[in-house]
Amino acid sequence: MKTKRIVIVDDSPAFCDLWSNFIAERYPIARVERYTHPYDALPKIDDTIDLLIVDLEMPGMDGKKFVDYARQKGLSPRRIVVTSSHSAEELHERFRIGETIAVINKTEAKQQEAFLMILDSVMRRT
Repeated sequence: MKTKRIVIVDDSPAFCDLWSNFIAERYPIARVERYTHPYDALPKIDDTIDLLIVDLEMPGMDGKKFVDYARQKGLSPRRIVVTSSHSAEELHERFRIGETIAVINKTEAKQQEAFLMILDSVMRRT
């Protein structure tokens, strides 16, 4: 099975640690890259990413702008997840359908379940 490249961009080291450790444990075929500053991640963004997980609010760059940049670099919206502590309703107001595969509230259990379904789907893709 092909190694999956997952990129996490979030200014919270704790969030990066939590998700990268979880992904590495659950999906041994994953290669996780973590960036706590969006400008460090920008040069690494291209269409070889299997899943990009981006925080909406980061110092120095809005997550929406980061997503727009990733899409300009050729990354399919079906490979982008935006996370935030804002409500799912607010996130859906900021991102139109088709701009990302999902917008997820980091703290709601039901939202995290949806995120796990997305991860499972990405890992099954060949």
